[in-house]
Amino acid sequence: MFNSIFFEELGVKYPIIQGGMAWVADSSLASAVSNAGGLGIIAAANAPVEYIRDEIRKAKKLTDKPFGVNIMLLSENAEEIAHLVCEEGIKVVTTGAGNPGKYMELWKAHGIKVIPVVASVALAKRMERAGADAVIAEGCESGGHIGELTTMALVPQVVDGVNIPVIAAGGIGDGRGIAAVFMLGVQGVQVGTRFLVANECTIHENYKKKILAAKDIDSVVTGRPTGHPVRVLKNKLSRQFQKLEKENASIEDLEELGRGRLQMAAKEGDIVMGSLLAGQIAGLVKKEQSCRLIIEEMFTEAEEAIIKFK
Repeated sequence: MFNSIFFEELGVKYPIIQGGMAWVADSSLASAVSNAGGLGIIAAANAPVEYIRDEIRKAKKLTDKPFGVNIMLLSENAEEIAHLVCEEGIKVVTTGAGNPGKYMELWKAHGIKVIPVVASVALAKRMERAGADAVIAEGCESGGHIGELTTMALVPQVVDGVNIPVIAAGGIGDGRGIAAVFMLGVQGVQVGTRFLVANECTIHENYKKKILAAKDIDSVVTGRPTGHPVRVLKNKLSRQFQKLEKENASIEDLEELGRGRLQMAAKEGDIVMGSLLAGQIAGLVKKEQSCRLIIEEMFTEAEEAIIKFK
């Protein structure tokens, strides 16, 4: 029912991409998602190049299915990672925080499908002109770095605005969400927050418990003055951000407060002063499951939702 030519060409059973979450999306999670029939993603973020190379090679040992790498283009090592994915034979790259145009010729020469994350129609059109194979239209409901438009407003406008496949992201945590965005014309979905509590996700248990306990109003956006707003779960750190923002603190002070906070949450389990990236859909996530069960359950629910309203 949810057939997607684009995902079939990638060799992926279900039209779902696991979000490229920094300090979260490692070889364990990516390989588990790929083995379950989705497209797993390893997040490069600001990690050392050799660490990412090692994670890619670990994933190759854990799965014989396709998986990709997410490259944050504003990262200091983006250029090195751009070449690394070619050296390692990666076939799918998702990008954020910048324009991948300068790497497009290189990636195309190595048979890599390029899928940028976009938050506006204008950016989607620019990515299409640059040679992107598809775009991920991500609404502000998502965790991590966000734009201004909601998924329901952004997605249909991007679908109408470009001639390449569109993948929806932001606020999708169950089959109803999948069914809804497919009605808007997408060829697939990207899901992040629900995979935070996957059995194969290696983040600290404290972080997972915060996701499972979250309510619908428990996320907040911080960092707007920096030009890079981020959605997180509320805690002492987010309150400090809000206080500094109200006091018109400098961008340097805000960036200093945020430095290293995601690693503190994901790896050290600091849920007080760590940055707990999560989407608004966290309030819907109530159980830990394997990646296989998460994906199969979501698409079964999606099919049931469509049949129910036929």
